[in-house]
Amino acid sequence: MKKTVRFRDAGWILLILALAIAVIGIAEIYSATAHTALAGQARKQIYWVLLGTLLAIVVSRLDYHLVIEQAPWLYGLTVIALGVLLVVGPRIAGAKRWFAAGGMTFQVSEVAKLVIILTVAAYFADRPGKFIAWMDIAKVGALVGLPAVLVALEPDLGTAMAFLPIAAVGLFLAGIRARQIAALALLGALMLPVGWHFLKPYQRERLVSYVHPTQDTQGSSYQGTQSKIAIGSGGFWGKGFGNGTQSRLGFVPVSHADFVFAAYAEEQGFVGTLLVMLLYLALLMRLLDGARMAGDRAGRFVLVGFAAVLFFQVVVNIGMMIGVFPVTGIPLPLMSQGGSAALFTFLGLGLAMSVEMRRFVN
Repeated sequence: MKKTVRFRDAGWILLILALAIAVIGIAEIYSATAHTALAGQARKQIYWVLLGTLLAIVVSRLDYHLVIEQAPWLYGLTVIALGVLLVVGPRIAGAKRWFAAGGMTFQVSEVAKLVIILTVAAYFADRPGKFIAWMDIAKVGALVGLPAVLVALEPDLGTAMAFLPIAAVGLFLAGIRARQIAALALLGALMLPVGWHFLKPYQRERLVSYVHPTQDTQGSSYQGTQSKIAIGSGGFWGKGFGNGTQSRLGFVPVSHADFVFAAYAEEQGFVGTLLVMLLYLALLMRLLDGARMAGDRAGRFVLVGFAAVLFFQVVVNIGMMIGVFPVTGIPLPLMSQGGSAALFTFLGLGLAMSVEMRRFVN
């Protein structure tokens, strides 16, 4: 007998954890931008979070199977939108990443991440067998690679790289063999010298500054150097809310967006950063637990793909704050200011809630 879908079975803990992180992010955005020309960014972020929460609840009511069935159309529209953006999109801060309308901007690549998750889930959902063939790897590589190349051409290498963990976990869950992983790793290593020649000059400078962080502390290494100074100056307890001198005086660049973690760590110290890290860990563990309990392969692929993107962004963003990774334009999920990124995260949460809500339906 088919069981009834109950709204109370939705993953409300997912939404609560996400909102807790988002509230911390809004508070830090306010603190970092108060009494500056960017003072309205915190209010804007509140609107995006409220809209995202509403969308998450609406999407959770949809059957995720019906959403996955639309993956081919969504994929086609996304690729077309990315192509059109490169041709006619406005150039903002030297890049063509946003469509602009009515004084607002929208980043297509953020939606593309969700579409890629759905596309990979749709491809592997009903494939039989414990292992996959090289043809499956090639097809997934092409499906993920095409939008990734278009995003990299904007240029937005950081977001393009965020597509890779979706393909990686999809192939892993589908049954990729160890020898296939080894072959792909060797191919990737051989392609590194080729990829260097396609990088923009500023991207090469970031990699050089990552290898030699003290070489140009007032130039290409400036962002990484200032973020480490801010984090280190926070100490154990932090300087207190609104007392972050590195961010308030403008030493930490875009402290309300990509570098919000550095500003937060300066004000809240080790204790505050530990709290945020635990919230992220709880969110990721809840997603993985939901994947384990999912009613079918499609739901499992959606949850693990979404968790992979969040994990990648959290690790890379915080890693670049402390010098573990080179600086790149990857926002910290739920904390960095940005409407498109917030909507992607909450739409993904809505799909995750939809999967959890239907885990008991036969």
